[in-house]
Amino acid sequence: MSRIGKVPVAIPAGVTVEAKGGILSVKGKNGTLSRSIPDKVIVEVKDGHAIVALRPGEESARNLYGLYRTLLANMVKGVSEGFTKTLEIVGVGYKAEVKKDSLQMALGYSHPVIFPLPRGINAEVEANTVIKVSGADKELVGLTAAKIRSCRRPDVYKQKGIRYRGERLLKKVGKAAGK
Repeated sequence: MSRIGKVPVAIPAGVTVEAKGGILSVKGKNGTLSRSIPDKVIVEVKDGHAIVALRPGEESARNLYGLYRTLLANMVKGVSEGFTKTLEIVGVGYKAEVKKDSLQMALGYSHPVIFPLPRGINAEVEANTVIKVSGADKELVGLTAAKIRSCRRPDVYKQKGIRYRGERLLKKVGKAAGK
């Protein structure tokens, strides 16, 4: 059995967890998240804790046990606190700004890059070069940050582009001059 799956998920005040008809839904101050769960997995809510278990006789589904416990914990944290990823833009003339439901970036191309933000995701720009992506769904926040980063990945020689805050990059040595 999964050791992570055995740990109950604490439910903070103001958050409700329901599991009905194969749908797991979590409601809190940051919104509502829902996810389908397989029939082999049971979610019980008792005394401010949610416990994930397997149906009797379904030991073949042990790999789902820890997965759905972690997904539930991320949903609870998302609707109560939220998740944030921070990106940095490095390069001369590179900048970003939020316009309505999209992020407009100047990344050294001949045209501005316009990135539409998905529903449930907020973006803030600080000092034109720091982008903070936030939302309740951890998976969607990470996916959106990865897509923004892929608009201009950091160059291995000059290291210009979009990177995660705190990301360490390897810098390649340029071509040696000839005789």
